[in-house]
Amino acid sequence: MTNAPEHPADLLGLDFLGLDFVGLNLGVTHPLAEPIVAHHVADRVVDRLVTAIALGLYVPGQRLPSERELAPALEVSRSTVRDALSRLTDAGFVEVRRGRHGGYFVLANWGPSSAERVRRYLIPNWAHFETLFDARNLLEPLIARTAAERRTASDCVAISAALDAYLAASSHDASRLADEQLHRAIAEAAHNAILLGLSTQLRSKVSLNLGAEPYTDQVRQIAIAEHRDLAAAVIAGQANVAGAIAARHFTLSENLIRELVHRVQHDTIDDQEAITLPGKEQK
Repeated sequence: MTNAPEHPADLLGLDFLGLDFVGLNLGVTHPLAEPIVAHHVADRVVDRLVTAIALGLYVPGQRLPSERELAPALEVSRSTVRDALSRLTDAGFVEVRRGRHGGYFVLANWGPSSAERVRRYLIPNWAHFETLFDARNLLEPLIARTAAERRTASDCVAISAALDAYLAASSHDASRLADEQLHRAIAEAAHNAILLGLSTQLRSKVSLNLGAEPYTDQVRQIAIAEHRDLAAAVIAGQANVAGAIAARHFTLSENLIRELVHRVQHDTIDDQEAITLPGKEQK
């Protein structure tokens, strides 16, 4: 392995975040979404996917991304992803369905090996999660306030349309995409490409580079109300109100991750017992 070349991020003291700032080409890697490199690479992939399932990034009944999609997201080979999916199948987390709409479908969000695998992924990376949470809690209220101050008529139309799509979403995948589009529409209303890029990349880190944030059915109900309020505040130009709503809203995923790490550190429930931490249906 070679050392990373000297980079402007080093001078900014931001190299540990792994953020590729828009227009600055900061090509650095963050531990939460770094390429998986280990003696047992497939085992590391399983650890991350089991953590993702425990957090509700993927829920029972949902199809996992394909091997072709997961390989670049995790920066491993397709054969490694195939091996990891086989292990998940053997452990009862997923099942293979054949046919045109087949693939690997989630069966259970918790299994006998979940606690150990979640600990292996979350605990060594916890300092980086804390940094991520802090950055997001500073950034997203700023974006919401700025969007409320700078939004244009076309921004308001885009935000309203994205909110309608989120409220109408009938599946986990549709809701996830609509959630992403709503927050992107608000960030775009701030009219600052760097803020937009930072928001997008921080979201990616929270999602373990897998494209969806932690969620439960209960959190979705909270998010529905907060999305309505946030969109209304931005459209109405209520900057302080929008910032306050964003400050609450972006702790939802953080709290689920904190609850999970607390559980795997302190929970004494038998690992054989099925537990439903994430939601069962949609984001």
